[in-house]
Amino acid sequence: MKNRLIESTRYIILIAVIGSFAAAVTLIAYGGILAFRTITETLASGYVSSKGMKSLVLSFIEVVDTFLLGTVLYIISLALYELFIDDTVPVPQWLTIHNLDDLKYKLVGVVVVVIGVLFLGQVMTWDGQRDLLGYGVAASLVIAALTYFLSLKKK
Repeated sequence: MKNRLIESTRYIILIAVIGSFAAAVTLIAYGGILAFRTITETLASGYVSSKGMKSLVLSFIEVVDTFLLGTVLYIISLALYELFIDDTVPVPQWLTIHNLDDLKYKLVGVVVVVIGVLFLGQVMTWDGQRDLLGYGVAASLVIAALTYFLSLKKK
């Protein structure tokens, strides 16, 4: 009886699974709306300039960032489900997660990409006044630390 009760507490993770999945769907849908709106506004304006292109590129970087964050939340949702509820869910091999270390590897990889995209967004909006070097160094240090973390775990 006691073991059955303890075993069934793993289903509390369904709250995290459903919440992170709902957040992922929301972000991905929002990104899709942003992309569609950006495309339609661009086509409707008919205005073409290098300043307009820079603004357009920045808008799409924001869209990609939104999709990446949605992807992170989706991976978390799927991983928690695999780890605590059912590990027989058919997923691509690269998305198979058997333990928390697998989840950490997946998340660190996506976080590195998100940091890169965020830095690219800063570069695209740079006005020449802000200190971009400090921001770039900070982003590089975080990426280096995460990469080092992954290299230690693989050994």
